[in-house]
Amino acid sequence: MRESVASSEQVINGTGPLALVNFPDRQAFLDDVAARLQQKQGFTVATLNLDHIVKMRQDARFAEAYAGHSHVVADGNPIVWLSRLAGRKVDLMPGSELIAPLGAIAAKQDVPIAMLGATQETLDLAADRLKEDHPRLQVVARIAPAFGFDPLGDAAAAALHEIDQSGAGLCFLALGAPKQEILAERGASLAPDCGFVSIGAGLDFIAGHQRRAPVWVRRIAMEWLWRILTNPRRLVKRYALCFAILPGLVVSSLRQRRT
Repeated sequence: MRESVASSEQVINGTGPLALVNFPDRQAFLDDVAARLQQKQGFTVATLNLDHIVKMRQDARFAEAYAGHSHVVADGNPIVWLSRLAGRKVDLMPGSELIAPLGAIAAKQDVPIAMLGATQETLDLAADRLKEDHPRLQVVARIAPAFGFDPLGDAAAAALHEIDQSGAGLCFLALGAPKQEILAERGASLAPDCGFVSIGAGLDFIAGHQRRAPVWVRRIAMEWLWRILTNPRRLVKRYALCFAILPGLVVSSLRQRRT
């Protein structure tokens, strides 16, 4: 059950994006997903961060897809801090850190999984390493989409049909925002028995094709700086836009706290 929901209009106008986080507690989230997997009940998981809020304000379709997700968690310390500023405790749950616990649940319940995104090499390496950690895990579909993949196109519909026919009860989407969230929402209709989890670069981390910041950097909440320094050409503009919306979100959080 959704704890609180922001409409796409609120997200676009900047008045309620933090309300999208409807599973603030990590254990409650994992328990709910485990129950849905056991009941073969589909779901969609998005991980909210500042970059997503920026994109939602620019893309109404993305905002609509986000607002339609069954599960939204906090990915990024700014979302956690802003929520607490508004008087609400929220656990940090990056998408890449959901793969291991959800894979463990799927293995325990004998729920087959699918992977969509990245490259075939990445999918194969990630699948092999997940199965090393969870020997009972069944990976029944590995789909590496072509360049320019459109989550609303025919190729996306064919991929979702393949996932549905494979019997997968859980699918990790590694397409990046907004493609993965839009595809997840579509998957809720075309593969209703499967749970779709958007994980960004999570499979690349597992495969070793991308490197996350060291644990000590993450503990001091400086992963954003690590990422900028390792890929400035791609990320400087992205983080500048994220910093630009922070003052307005702080004001909005303080208003929520007072009310």
